[in-house]
Amino acid sequence: MNVEHNLFIFTIVFFFFIFFIGILVNFAIITVICLDLRLHTPMYLFLCNLSIIDICYITDNVPKLLFFLLTGNNTISYTECFIQRYFFLLAATIEDTIIFVMAYDRYVAICHPLDYHRILNKKTCILLIIVTWISGFLNASFISSSILKIIFCSSLTIHQFFCDTKALLNISCGGTEMFYLVMYAELLVFGLIPVACNLISYVKIIKVILRIKSKDGRRKAFSTCSSHLTILVIYYGSAAAVYLIPASDQYDIVEQILTVFYSTVVPMLNPLIYSLRNKEVKNSLRKLFHSVMHT
Repeated sequence: MNVEHNLFIFTIVFFFFIFFIGILVNFAIITVICLDLRLHTPMYLFLCNLSIIDICYITDNVPKLLFFLLTGNNTISYTECFIQRYFFLLAATIEDTIIFVMAYDRYVAICHPLDYHRILNKKTCILLIIVTWISGFLNASFISSSILKIIFCSSLTIHQFFCDTKALLNISCGGTEMFYLVMYAELLVFGLIPVACNLISYVKIIKVILRIKSKDGRRKAFSTCSSHLTILVIYYGSAAAVYLIPASDQYDIVEQILTVFYSTVVPMLNPLIYSLRNKEVKNSLRKLFHSVMHT
């Protein structure tokens, strides 16, 4: 009983820590990018939007999970489940697109440095952000509307810590034809195509870096995209692991652990990876911290 109680306390503290650190660090990234004029560049504009989406990710799932743990009430209404699913799909779509846009930004910066400001000018960057958010809302709306047609008759128990699409499909018994049609299109447009474009971008980036003669030049060039490459691998790797695991009781625990990592830990790690590996962000965060402490 004592072990169970300690595990329960650890779980609450763990998720509260993720929520607090995730919100704090992402908000700090947004603040320094907005306040520091030196960070008003395409890369940091995209990073700012990534932090906004990571906040949406964390606030969509963790508060409700903490409510479940603290109250012992593990029920969620159909409306709450639908809203949670909608905003999760919105965040996932935009994050996927932003990561792709950031890969394109690094490709242009390294492979076409002289044309960087011409290709990614202010108008183009704003247009990319607008298209990213509109595509997120449209994709979330299409998938959510197809979820409304799913029939649930075998069980009302979701074996997941939030209203995940895979968990909902596991308890469905009909009306999934439209959903699968929309999902296949979504996986192509927001899954396979961005992944393929990201891979092509980094193949070209690596080729350019390897042609740089000076060791210091290669190191500097790689450091400009290493943070994004790390985020890309973690995000796609964890997401693929979640949805490629076969649906069975044998993999339930593994799937839930991976889902927690993908939907809560990764959004917390993203700003930490950028802030720890980027000197400009670290300097701006340090100045912000000092200004707050001396006010």
